[in-house]
Amino acid sequence: MMIVVDIDVMLARRKMSVAEFAEAVGISPANVAVLKNGRAKAVRFTTLDAVCRVLDCQPGDVLRWVPDEAPAQVSAAP
Repeated sequence: MMIVVDIDVMLARRKMSVAEFAEAVGISPANVAVLKNGRAKAVRFTTLDAVCRVLDCQPGDVLRWVPDEAPAQVSAAP
């Protein structure tokens, strides 16, 4: 399972720079990069609230779940 952060997509749609976004949300540009690159281990609800407020979106617009690939099925011989 993997959670994908689509902040870069939303920033492009809003024509907003990382620096503008970081300042408006109240986080550093380096932390925005951690989110964008999928290296974040957690996101505080207060940060997620600020992200959604600044981008005028829902959490599902910036976060999505991608399931692991299904393992190959092994067929049993009769």
